[in-house]
Parts: sequence; C-alpha cells; structure tokens
Amino acid sequence: MSSIIPLHFPGCAIGVIGGGQLGRMLALAARRLGVRVVVWTGGLEAPAVEVANEVIDRGFDDPEAMRDFCERVTVATVEFENIPYQTLSQVASLVPVHPSPHAISICQNREREKKFLREHQIPHAANWVVANAAELTQAMRELGGAGVLKTADFGYDGKGQIKLRGDENPAEIWQKFDSARGVLEAWVPFIKELSIIVARGADGQMVTFDVAENRHREHILDVSIVPASVAQEIAEQAASMASRIALALDYRGVFGVEFFLKADGELLVNEIAPRPHNSGHHTLDACVTCQFEQQLRAVLGMPLGSTRLMSPVVMLNLLGDFWPEETTPPDWALLLADGETKLHLYGKRHARGRRKMGHANFLGTTVEDALERAEAFKASCLQK
Repeated sequence: MSSIIPLHFPGCAIGVIGGGQLGRMLALAARRLGVRVVVWTGGLEAPAVEVANEVIDRGFDDPEAMRDFCERVTVATVEFENIPYQTLSQVASLVPVHPSPHAISICQNREREKKFLREHQIPHAANWVVANAAELTQAMRELGGAGVLKTADFGYDGKGQIKLRGDENPAEIWQKFDSARGVLEAWVPFIKELSIIVARGADGQMVTFDVAENRHREHILDVSIVPASVAQEIAEQAASMASRIALALDYRGVFGVEFFLKADGELLVNEIAPRPHNSGHHTLDACVTCQFEQQLRAVLGMPLGSTRLMSPVVMLNLLGDFWPEETTPPDWALLLADGETKLHLYGKRHARGRRKMGHANFLGTTVEDALERAEAFKASCLQK
C-alpha cells in the first residue's frame, strides 16, 4: 500500500512506541477521532496506559512483543526518540512507521544530529566530537573558551551535560563524564531560547506553529510564551530553517526545533526533537489544531489542520516540586479561579523532584497578562 493513501478513521489502529505523557496526549487526540490506540510501553513507566485501547507492557528488546505490536496496528509512530534503532527498523519492515527510523536515528544522537546540520549548512554552534581524554584536550584547546560537554546519546532536560569554563583539567572532566562518546559545543551567548513546531504530511504539505519563547528553570522548560516577542524576520527565519530540516530528513509527522537567538540576530539550531514537543503543549488550548492531532493527521495521511493561534498563551510546566507532598497536589482552585486557564495532568501518582507532572495553559488577551498569572501561581506553589 502506498504510504500516501489515507488510513481512514475510524477503523484504523495507530501504534505508539513509548507510553509517556506525550503518548497519553496523542492517545487522547486519537480517541476524539475514533482511532484505536495500541501503546507499546517498552516496560517503562507509562502514563498513556490509562487512555489506550490496548497495551503491550514489555521491553523494546522483546521480539514477541514486537510481533504482537505489529499484528495489532495499521501504522506506527513514536512518542519519544530514545528507542533502539534496531527495534524501529524491525517494526518498519512490517508496518509503516512515521517519522522514519532514519529521521529518528539522526535526532536521537547528538553526533549524528550535528553532522546532519553541518552537511546541510544549517547554522548551529561550533562543536567537536570526542571519545577520550586526549580528544577532549585537543577540542578544548581549539575551542579556547567556555563550552558544554554533552553525551552523544540519551541527553535531555540538562542530563548528561557538563558546563566548562575552558580552564578545567580535561583528564579529570573525562573521568567524570559517564559516556563513551561526547560532543563539546561552544557556549552560545544567547539572548533568548526559541522553538518552533513543524508538521509535514504524507503529500509534503508543511505547516508551522507560531514561534515560542522558552524560559528554563534548572535546565528544564519552565514556561513557553506564545507568540514570542521577536521580529517577524526572526520568526520567518526559524520557520524557514525548520522547513529545510523537514525536507532534508524527508520527514513525516510533527517535530520541534529549538534555537538560540544571539544579540546580533543570528539564529542557531540547538536541538531537533522528532516528535511533539514540550514547548508545543500550548497548542492544546490556544490553536485551531493541536500538535497531537496534527501528528495523527500526518501519520494517517490526512490533510493537516490550521495552526492559527486563537489567543496569546503561556504554558507553565508543572513539575514535582509544585506538590507540597509526594501524593498531595497543589490547590487547583487557585489555578482555575480566573476561568481562562486550562489544566492538563499526566496521571502520575507520585511527585518527585523535577518530574514533569502536568502543565497549565494560561490564555489571555496579552502574553503579559498570561505570564503574570502563570508566575503568580508558580510562586504560590514554590514558596514552601
């Protein structure tokens, strides 16, 4: 069957590899469209289980689980990128997988991602691939200043990263670095961190959502402000760069691109996420089509929806430290009292540390109003 023939819903079943909160929100969107959802958890904690039609709760290295999954689904997608390439390839040999294993493999490894950006002349920070202390010594010498040493694999939310001033002992740094390969990136003196969500359909149709301005707290996304306060030419440049990435990857589905904006107006790609993205959660309430429905449309071969922003919005990540006790949530009445805030909880029963427990979308007539309300609620939770 041609990959551009629509898989008409209802009647088809989408397989979601991974069972986290992104899978949960994708499953909720599928339910509205009458699409059956089969979640393969990989044996990991799985908030998506509560809303899926069927669940395969076994590891990604289980061949029987893989065959079982493929027999139940019409088409498959992923909800996070750190899935073994061999698993993705085996699934793709039996059912269509969107985005492709090739696209996911590039984005799941920083070394491959930087090579991809370099080959396609997409602006990004200077970087060096290192595999031992001697290579790190040479890379730090060539960099000649501040940088960040990141693991090639499995890095997210600031994990697997060491910030360097440039005068450290490379041998000591490498001894502390828990990875066989790393990427040393030059430190970028940015003024804003931005992101954009892109969707590309089966027929090559491509749409972008409004650019978000992202602010972090201890390396984890704190708030996304939409629309971002940037010049129109910056927003257009971000959309253009993201579109070039989509075409180069022959991408099908939704993905997020994170950028650094420098004081001189230069825009550098930081990371690519081959899936719906945390900074796109505002689309659930503030856009005509949310990023999760857009993912379904793209994967199922349907026309993409409008990305029009209906209201300024601030998305606030609700992390575990918002909870006064592990199983005691904040007073949601304080959050919902203004009538213009939408609460999304992920069904996780235990709040620990900086764990992502949910998010809230603060709608408003202006981003300033929405941000003020978001910051006020955050302050009420974190003043302990």
